[in-house]
Amino acid sequence: MNTLIKLEITRTLWNKKFMFFSVIYPSALFLMIAGTQDSAAKVPHTELTMPAFYMVAMASFGALTAVLMGNSERIAKEREKGWVRQLRLTSLPGRGYVLAKIAGAAVVTLPSILIVFVVAALAKDVRLETWQWFALTGAIWAGSLVFAALGVAVGYIASGDAVRPVTMMLYFGLSILGGLWMPTTVYPQWLQNIAEWLPTHAYAGLGQAIELGNSPHLKDIAILGTYFVLFAGGAAWLYRKDTLKA
Repeated sequence: MNTLIKLEITRTLWNKKFMFFSVIYPSALFLMIAGTQDSAAKVPHTELTMPAFYMVAMASFGALTAVLMGNSERIAKEREKGWVRQLRLTSLPGRGYVLAKIAGAAVVTLPSILIVFVVAALAKDVRLETWQWFALTGAIWAGSLVFAALGVAVGYIASGDAVRPVTMMLYFGLSILGGLWMPTTVYPQWLQNIAEWLPTHAYAGLGQAIELGNSPHLKDIAILGTYFVLFAGGAAWLYRKDTLKA
């Protein structure tokens, strides 16, 4: 399993196109969206400034891009080429395959997160305490593992031709409804009631709580933990199911 994890990390780092879009894309979006916002403007019904809100939102969105898009499409292609079939002939357990894919995708999220933070600090003068920067980095990085597991599951469910549209629907649907593109406080109440149970809403909530000087809410942690178990468990089950067919 350790060998496969190292292989996945190496493959991810050598994919220059994937690295470019995963790392630069969220920072560019932050500048496009937050660049026009007044630095002192507050998110409706909160004490967060708009630049601070979008810093966490785009760092989270960048991590989501790296782990969800990367995992799902790569796995679907590997299934078509027969690489996954070869792995199933080894003694590698389902959890080992899932963990290797999650670890490989998670490597990309850290530079993506850090660059958004640097851009926000320099371009929009976002200022936080030292502990908040470290806590934000850890929370956003750890939360991205939930979506890495989702990417593995999607890569097993969808075929090579269907994986991109399926992933894109999940990608934008979760991002918009979960509040990564705009505050959910501007949504109608019925939509807010749905959004608060989505993993992306809980994911953004981790960073927003830290920005306000608080600990992440237990509800958000519980929601993310539940989704991680479901996604990772489902991905491992799909791997084992294919093993029985081999």
